[in-house]
Amino acid sequence: WETCWFKVELSIPLAWEGREVHFVWESDGEGMVWRDGQPVQGLTKEGEKTSYILTSSLKESEPHSLTLYVELACNGLFGAGKGSMIAPPDPDRRVTLNRAELVVFNRDVYELLVDMEILLDMARLLGEENQRSFQALYTANQMVNVCDITDPSTFPAARELAAAIFSQRNGESQHTIHAMGHCHIDSAWLWPYEETIRKCARSWVTVIRLMERNPELTFACSQLRLISVLWQAQQFEWVRSWYPGLYAQILDFVAKGQFIPVGGTWVEMDGNLPSGESMVRQFLQGQQFFQEQFGRICSEFWLPDTFGYSAQLPQLMRGCGIQRFLTQKLSWNLVNTFPHHTFFWEGIDGSRVLTHFPPGDSYGMHGHVEEVLKTVKNNKDKGFVNHSAFLFGFGDGGGGPTQKMLDRMKRMSDTDGLPRVQISTPDQLFSVLEKESSQLCTWVGELFLELHNGTYTTQAQIKKGNRECERILHDVEVLSTLAVARDSVFQYPASQLQQLWRLLLLNQFHDVLPGSCIQLVVEDALQYYTEIRRIGAGLQEEAVQSLCRDLLQPKAGSTESTLVLNTLPWERTEVISRPAPDGTETLALVTVPSMGYALVREPLLPSQPVSVRKQEDGSITMENGMIAVCLDMMGHLTSLRLLDSERSSVPDGCYANQFALFDDVPLYWDAWDVMDYHLETRKPVTTLLKPLEITLSGGLRGSVRFSLQVGKSSTLTQEIILDAKCPYLRFLTQVEWKEAHKFLKVEFPVQVRSTNATYEIQFGHVQRPTHWNTSWDWARFEVWAHKWMDLSEHGFGVALLNDCKYGASAHRNVLSLSL
Repeated sequence: WETCWFKVELSIPLAWEGREVHFVWESDGEGMVWRDGQPVQGLTKEGEKTSYILTSSLKESEPHSLTLYVELACNGLFGAGKGSMIAPPDPDRRVTLNRAELVVFNRDVYELLVDMEILLDMARLLGEENQRSFQALYTANQMVNVCDITDPSTFPAARELAAAIFSQRNGESQHTIHAMGHCHIDSAWLWPYEETIRKCARSWVTVIRLMERNPELTFACSQLRLISVLWQAQQFEWVRSWYPGLYAQILDFVAKGQFIPVGGTWVEMDGNLPSGESMVRQFLQGQQFFQEQFGRICSEFWLPDTFGYSAQLPQLMRGCGIQRFLTQKLSWNLVNTFPHHTFFWEGIDGSRVLTHFPPGDSYGMHGHVEEVLKTVKNNKDKGFVNHSAFLFGFGDGGGGPTQKMLDRMKRMSDTDGLPRVQISTPDQLFSVLEKESSQLCTWVGELFLELHNGTYTTQAQIKKGNRECERILHDVEVLSTLAVARDSVFQYPASQLQQLWRLLLLNQFHDVLPGSCIQLVVEDALQYYTEIRRIGAGLQEEAVQSLCRDLLQPKAGSTESTLVLNTLPWERTEVISRPAPDGTETLALVTVPSMGYALVREPLLPSQPVSVRKQEDGSITMENGMIAVCLDMMGHLTSLRLLDSERSSVPDGCYANQFALFDDVPLYWDAWDVMDYHLETRKPVTTLLKPLEITLSGGLRGSVRFSLQVGKSSTLTQEIILDAKCPYLRFLTQVEWKEAHKFLKVEFPVQVRSTNATYEIQFGHVQRPTHWNTSWDWARFEVWAHKWMDLSEHGFGVALLNDCKYGASAHRNVLSLSL
């Protein structure tokens, strides 16, 4: 991920006056041309950008000698994987400079070749039943006959033949394609965050050069992995800080309406795993940035490349001033083809947004005839709407549009036999779709991607860091708000909180939080979580000191007391662990009001203490007056009874808290996918290292512990805890994981019958079937949830809660949590 610099001294021959002169650079690594201290052109062979135009027509008055610098990176457009794109980076990668030349570019030959390409594609793809395919073929044949490659004076006549075909216009009913430049740049994926900053500069400076030569070009700037119609606020902030000259040019083209900010969020976040509050902050930080920098908020939410879309998003969009949504990722579905390209999407509260999937099923088109024909043929809402998006440009690793893409589409702007292609903007597209929307269908609920189900679980430390930091920032804001209300001197830490939120939001990018990124990115992300924890703890301490200063001052003669805070909006009675005067930890039962605190001197005594008993067969029972449990020597939960109901939650002969190991060998996307066939490889974990033993014998808390061997080399230790007055059982699980291509889950069969299970999502919940009646049901064999999942029937149910996991499933009566 280092870069090296080349100093390039050029001397253009005087004989080249009047000619178009290019500096050609071909290398395996991405590059950037610098001139007079500013970046002027991105270079990437994979993105078909290997030259910098020095002059379109060399004049005597122009300098014939000049010095350029080329910054060359030791990675390509898609990182530096060893052997394949998604392999770990090769630390010994070598980059070769293949060409560094000063050349004359023959524009007439180039234009002739583009003409021929479009005509031959029309002849090949329009079909024998379409007379235009024959007209295109015969015209191409005539051009070959007319053109003498040794005599450039014959080229204009050949081009006139092509122009005659391209100038024959469409009828009024022809489908209109709205083409927009796009350059999806992942904020981190197969490269670290810092490399993304350079990728943004390479891509965007190239777009600026294109706009200077093509005033009609519009560019919707996105961070996706394939192209760019979405501005991600974080990436703009990086360019503003690192490349102020380039940023000033971007602002000029924003003002001209060519460089178009869309998106509205801080990063293109994962669409499933961030909490509701995190999603609100994504929009808040993004929209604030766009308002401050560009004088407007975004009216379109642009999220082409995340791995599914929460049913809560429509309500959040509407609340943040957004009524339009564009993505295309559901075209990746492995099982079912999504039935619409343009439709209304309705969330869990009834909020609706107009949604469009580009029918070409890509955000990285190249302007080929085949792609525009597919856009029309593939459109599942033909008849309802007559307009669709066409996002063109290299992406994912950056790159963006090229001159050849534009030149192809210019020839197809209004050519009989082909869809009408116009350079457009997101606003123009959605405005016309809104006018045509009266007969559109409505999709209710989540947009579930039937692929990449492994991203709910991959990289457990990232998942844990996200959940913990979301909780820390919530607590800091609650306590700081209370402190402001109580103490006029206390300064609310707004700027520090914004910095911490932006770090957390950055880590929620759709290849970081899902875990589908290289090790270097994981290390960066974990370091950011450490920073949030450290600074957050300090801010929390400052708020508590201000809020409870008097209570924290020991008074003469007073008994030893403990200050306990509750940052949740309901009263809680729980067993806590507090330091004793001798330095040990003691337990106390306390009641703390909603969003408040309590000073605990004399702890409460439970009406019924916890009892823990070992049975003759080695099993252990625990009871606290609310629930009673029985555990066997392997740590299996063989009985769980709610005492008021006398109903057991575990079916007879079944084991809950059953760990199971599965093979995890996906078809290709290793960190992303877990395939349905993994379910056929289930192996219960049965190797006992340490049998169940009592660790706390009751009173305020009872607990037991056991250890298992998982797979060949891993170990699992679990402590199971029952507290006084607590209606649930806690499982503290620690795994030393050393397996490869294995998937660990824990299963809870329950004595409940329901055709649907309920899962927590952002600010609400969704229900999903527990059966596999249809292919749509079966495709959700592994789903995501936040802090809980629940299986209930009338009057009775069981919930499984977690503090750092997201992958889950409920099939028939078995609740399963992916670890």
